[in-house]
Amino acid sequence: MPLARTHAVALLGLSGALVEVEADISAQLPAMIIIGLPDAALSQATQRVRAAAANSGCPLTTHRLTVALSPAALPKHGAGFDLAIALACLAADRVVSAESVGSVVHFGELALDGRLRPTPGILPGVVAAARLGNTTVMVPAGNADEAALVPGVNVVGVASLRDAAIWHGATLPTRPVEAIQQPNDPSALGPELDLVDVIGNDDAILALQVAAAGRHHVFLLGPPGAGKTMLAARLPGLLPDLGAVASLEVSSLRSLGERGLGSALITRPPFEAPHHTITAAAMVGGGTGQIRPGAASRASHGVLFLDEAPEFASAVLDALRQPLESGTISIHRANAIAHFPARFQLVLAANPCPCGQYGAGDLECACPPNSRRRYLARLSGPLLDRIDIQLGVQRITAAQLRLSTDSVRIDSAQARSRVVDARAAAAERLRHTPWEFNSQVPGPWLRGADARLDLKTTAPLDRALERGGITMRGYDRVLRVAWSVADLEGADRPGAEHVGLALYLRKGMTP
Repeated sequence: MPLARTHAVALLGLSGALVEVEADISAQLPAMIIIGLPDAALSQATQRVRAAAANSGCPLTTHRLTVALSPAALPKHGAGFDLAIALACLAADRVVSAESVGSVVHFGELALDGRLRPTPGILPGVVAAARLGNTTVMVPAGNADEAALVPGVNVVGVASLRDAAIWHGATLPTRPVEAIQQPNDPSALGPELDLVDVIGNDDAILALQVAAAGRHHVFLLGPPGAGKTMLAARLPGLLPDLGAVASLEVSSLRSLGERGLGSALITRPPFEAPHHTITAAAMVGGGTGQIRPGAASRASHGVLFLDEAPEFASAVLDALRQPLESGTISIHRANAIAHFPARFQLVLAANPCPCGQYGAGDLECACPPNSRRRYLARLSGPLLDRIDIQLGVQRITAAQLRLSTDSVRIDSAQARSRVVDARAAAAERLRHTPWEFNSQVPGPWLRGADARLDLKTTAPLDRALERGGITMRGYDRVLRVAWSVADLEGADRPGAEHVGLALYLRKGMTP
């Protein structure tokens, strides 16, 4: 029977579904059609596959070819199905072994000369194939190192359709070709900057360490030149290396892009700093055809830095409110829903007014009070209420600059060591709970029997609540920061000084 089948993977977000690719040859008018909800790029596979097969020395049959992608109701996107379609057609024509083709999951886009182009999303695709019980995958040679990062899977890297056909039993002489390599830019992640470069701003340096210890969000307010961007760029260097699950997740998100992953999983937290002209779709993800992750997802397990935050569109900022609470982003389409992780630390930086000179010393601010209020009002109250640490940053004085040469400043390695110890203490305290970081702990647990602090310790916080300086949500967030401060200093429980510091980091208040 002129019928053969193989398998590919359709990605929706980071999750993948196994797709059965069937090819049938019938005695009708010559044609090749693809059915099963292909998008435009996949529909054009008919021309790519025919040209690639002919130029590889194994042309497709001149009879009618019907290629079915099952399940038919599942949307399929992109050119990554080309290799599976070509081999299913060749197996139906008995050019290659139908049994061999049917036992392998295939990935790859075909060039017209028959070579295989590296395909985005190989890592999450191979992970999905392995999760569904498949043990052998065939990928473009340029993606072989990336696919080999998944344990327990036999990876076959091929440079061309001809090599793939020979591997599956075609009686063709070998023809060496130059494999198309994946463009890989290791510098795209950017070098980590050292905290020792920061002069002065001791409060902000401490705030960064507290934020890293408890994975708290941060808002830095200050005039231009105060060092807000410099501080935010050094926060990833304070974070511990990624665990196995987080490393695979971050690497899979990078694999979905066009920059390539290389031969090793990403082990350091990512840093994303989009421009303020970014759209909501670019921030949270989306796009036509295949749904791609946005900047918020690419920053998962790392830092999302929004410089000049009031300049971002309100819709973009408010789109982050739900991911800040849930840690996930769901992109809804008419026939599909894609889920992406969004467990990032948000760092906002803003000037105190449009001209930036308000409260900056001798420089005169030309902004009227209404203008200043409107400028910072672009950051909505619900968004700022989700930011645990809100700190004012001032410019460095000449005296601080001179004293910095004699003082001993903490570097990123030392700060990271403190953060690792603090996170270990929090993990031990929360080991019987569903939470891992202090920023995840809900208020009822913090005020419950397991973690309740005595009245003397919480006295400054209670006074701030009575005066209306903080809301009840803010009360709980100050408690979270207090626990992070205590963990950072090696204390078993927060004391009054820790609560006072947490209140200062939250609202600039002093007891």
